[in-house]
Amino acid sequence: MKNSFKKELFVIGLDGGGTKTIAVLSNGNGNILGKGRSGSSNPRNIGIEEAVENIVKAIKESAVKVGIKNISIIFLGLPCVEEEFKEKKDKIKKEILKNSFFSSFTGKIVIESDQLVGFRAVTNEKNGILLNAGTGAVIHGWTGKKEVKIDGWGYLSEEGSAFWVGQEALRYIFKQIDGREKETLLKNLIFKKLKIKKKEELIEKIYSKGFHEKICSLSVFVAEAGEKKDKIAKEILKEAAKKLSFSAIVAIKKLDFQKKEFPLVLSGSMFNSKIILNFVKEEIKKIANRVVFIRNKKEPVLGAVILALEILFSESFDN
Repeated sequence: MKNSFKKELFVIGLDGGGTKTIAVLSNGNGNILGKGRSGSSNPRNIGIEEAVENIVKAIKESAVKVGIKNISIIFLGLPCVEEEFKEKKDKIKKEILKNSFFSSFTGKIVIESDQLVGFRAVTNEKNGILLNAGTGAVIHGWTGKKEVKIDGWGYLSEEGSAFWVGQEALRYIFKQIDGREKETLLKNLIFKKLKIKKKEELIEKIYSKGFHEKICSLSVFVAEAGEKKDKIAKEILKEAAKKLSFSAIVAIKKLDFQKKEFPLVLSGSMFNSKIILNFVKEEIKKIANRVVFIRNKKEPVLGAVILALEILFSESFDN
């Protein structure tokens, strides 16, 4: 296929999440031409209607240069579509197409897991594992036709995630406030970062709109305290690493990867912590010494673009 022809083809890849949604416009050569950003597109947290609003907003911003009618494929990587929303993909598509912006759109919308998008952003391999620890935590793996998913059940689970770490920090801080635990750097650091002085101000900040994002943001301060050798912060981070490692090992065993070479993509903000990153690598190496770790420092949305282009050119070839 000639490059000039590829330049006339356009796709949009979208990576949805619990706090933000990113959409990217690409031509057939994979050149990025536009980008859009909006809030959460997690239907579990905010419902389908609001999630769709943010999906459409991000797509609109990304498609400004070429217009929606010229887009061949929109590939959406969304949270929770491998769980309770698996049977609601068509409903999500219909809600998107109801928006007047899509009145001239004749292309295809494909909805898959944001986990697949994150995995394919950094590897061309079809078999392997994604260990994502950001706002939430989930492990997803593929080999042949077999697929496994561990955790990713929402913020009441998702052990080792930013939300989980933030919760653990708050639990300890409230114990300190009560006198059930000793004072540590962690409490003082979080109070300073949040610009508060009293426990009542902490309660007010946490128990308000957007509490999920606020609790997640505390994980950054826990990591900072951990780097400063705060005992409690280090304990929380090590416990998070243990839980992430255990879930990954369950997936490795289910996929029978123990003695095989396979890519394991480490994605998400929690791996910015050296304590978590190093512990997880060490534990996984004990069970699968041929694992190839890939630290994802690229935007996951690029995986959605790659998957969109694969579909586009496979269909073009078939035709």
